[in-house]
Amino acid sequence: MTPSNNDEDTRPLAAPCQSLHWTAPLHWLRLGWRDLRQARAISLSYGLIMVIFSYAISAAAWYLGNLGLYLGLISGFVFLGPLLALTLYSVSARRETGNPLTLGATARDAWNALSDAMVFAVAVLIIFLIWARAATLIHVFFPVEADTSIQDWLLFLGIGSAVGAIFCAIIFMTSAFSLPMILDRDADTITAIISSVNATLRNKAAMLVWSLCIGVCVLAGFLTAYLGFAVLLPLIGHATWHGYRETLDTTDWSRKTFQ
Repeated sequence: MTPSNNDEDTRPLAAPCQSLHWTAPLHWLRLGWRDLRQARAISLSYGLIMVIFSYAISAAAWYLGNLGLYLGLISGFVFLGPLLALTLYSVSARRETGNPLTLGATARDAWNALSDAMVFAVAVLIIFLIWARAATLIHVFFPVEADTSIQDWLLFLGIGSAVGAIFCAIIFMTSAFSLPMILDRDADTITAIISSVNATLRNKAAMLVWSLCIGVCVLAGFLTAYLGFAVLLPLIGHATWHGYRETLDTTDWSRKTFQ
């Protein structure tokens, strides 16, 4: 049912959020693992696609022989990860609503949400380009030469890490719950992003734990030569869905139909 203009006028700027205990992300991971086990064929299929995509990025960077390009491509992959997870959100959504669960159906759900998701992708791309420019400026002002002292190394790495952390935090806050909301509800991208940022800022302890969980999973994936991503990325995707459902109250926005 399409909401009336009056309904739209009375909607809040952002979806209200729950107050989370710092251990909430551990519960999300347990629920995500349950989804992964009960829809293992579809989830692992998407996980395998992500592994192949990771190898393709690395192969392209290796062929071009540019370390900077390699790091840029990997960073871009990290930023675009939430977009790739749309299909995984659909798996969890369909399990929740009892709708048919097939590869085609979940891919169709992701496709239907792609227009709004691309608006999000453009915003992320702009942030990424600003980050890349900031990284270039840091390298210009702090050149690393053969006889550079330890103090200069520490200064360079410290400033670079601090700037990178700021941009990572921005990406994390905007993407934590926005794409699941876009997939699930008739909400525009701006509303979903504001809702995600608001929920993150109001639950700093829980979201810090969640960011650490994601970081550990990503690190484990790299340490296993990407093979771990086949399981870990679907796990993160399913857990993100449950985090969204437990955190945001989206009843003011009509739910999309999963057929």
